[in-house]
Amino acid sequence: MISSIRSYFPQRLSWIPTSRPPHEYFELAGKLLLKHEIPLSEEQISHLVSTSVLTKVDSFERHYFGPRCRRCGNQQAHFFATMPHASCGRDCTYCRYCIQMGRVLACEPIYIGSSNVKWPAPAHPCAWEGTLTPAQEMAADELVTLVQSGGGERLVWAVCGAGKTEMLFPAITKALQQGKRICLATPRTDVVRELLPRMKTAFPQVGVQALYGDSPDKRGNAPFLLATTHQLYRFAHAFDVMIIDEVDAFPFHNDPSLHFVSQRAAKPEAAVIYLTATPRKKQKRKIRYKKLPVTFIPRRFHGHPLPVPQLKLTPTLHRSLKKGELPTRILKSIAEQNLTHRQLLLFLPSIKKAEEIARFLLEEGYDVKAVHAEDTDRAEKIAAFRKKEYRMLVTTTILERGVTFPSVDVFVIDAGHAVFDEAALVQIAGRAGRSHEDPSGNVIFYHIGKTDEMLDAVDAILYMNRLGEKG
Repeated sequence: MISSIRSYFPQRLSWIPTSRPPHEYFELAGKLLLKHEIPLSEEQISHLVSTSVLTKVDSFERHYFGPRCRRCGNQQAHFFATMPHASCGRDCTYCRYCIQMGRVLACEPIYIGSSNVKWPAPAHPCAWEGTLTPAQEMAADELVTLVQSGGGERLVWAVCGAGKTEMLFPAITKALQQGKRICLATPRTDVVRELLPRMKTAFPQVGVQALYGDSPDKRGNAPFLLATTHQLYRFAHAFDVMIIDEVDAFPFHNDPSLHFVSQRAAKPEAAVIYLTATPRKKQKRKIRYKKLPVTFIPRRFHGHPLPVPQLKLTPTLHRSLKKGELPTRILKSIAEQNLTHRQLLLFLPSIKKAEEIARFLLEEGYDVKAVHAEDTDRAEKIAAFRKKEYRMLVTTTILERGVTFPSVDVFVIDAGHAVFDEAALVQIAGRAGRSHEDPSGNVIFYHIGKTDEMLDAVDAILYMNRLGEKG
């Protein structure tokens, strides 16, 4: 995986500073920042550059094919544009590919913070007192070996509900005991929010911070960071252990820039761990040709099989959805489900449809909320749903992975829609049956015609269940 990134984005990383910064400048350690992102005066910045705590480099490299953005690695001409700028008094080139992280201009440098930092090394950083299953323990031992071995990479391919987070604890513990810096990055903000309290509880003596678009803490100066993959644009050779969760998820899996920055954020000798329940074809091919070491766990931590989706033909589905309603058949299923002890997750293919159906169900008298990527209150709604303050949550693929609810059924409305590919459907089905107390759950795909993605998702779940039965 890393070799292919290097061939796509050849790197010249000799400009990474290696001097040890004073303790008060830990906030700059391993950072890649624009000048306005550094909370220091011009004089202080100049002093840090002169002492090699910061290294100043050009924002763009000059390459045979044109400029290359030093922050995101982009060298595609159509992602560069020009604008008048006061600093240089002329039309200045900037990169549009990573502009959501702040504009990178050719006339303004980028500053790189030294990562040669001595982090705390607590003797007993982990307070988690749970017990790993034999499969989790096997995976944990392999990850500990990776952390101790001085670098390399490994993919953990584990089914939804296998307990990937818990099996990371021994490797994280070993890294912290050795004074190493760790980053656990994932494509989804909601996953970062969910992981933060769990990691703080498991590692109470350790500074754990979360970085995402609207995170309240932007310092990024802790030995253990949780971050969305987009936040890695701001790091260079910062981490001794890099964990990428949900490597198959959008937007990480199809964005070479995010692959590039995740590699750059790791030190050359770092241990790199990839986590997924649904690897893409490229990752499976690397596994097949033994180019990517893998740990395979086909069984959930509680030993029960994955819920197998039911495929239910609903001919009037699109007609009803156009009117912002649900067909009678689905309404009947919802009414029956509401008589059970479980909550209900209802997946829709778009934000518009999720909001329309939530309003429709509210008018029908159901206790329901809608949540999606553009919902500023989504964290509060998800937390309230987890506390069982209401029975039904209508959502988009934003909740397809990385979030855990103790006892839910799952309905996918219009499962044949293009947004629901095989990986998404497998992940959505994996929201059900995740607890010891309720290890089963109903998963129903409502459709107007079976698609290859639906059938492949069912086959993938059945295959994992067969492997799980064999142990």
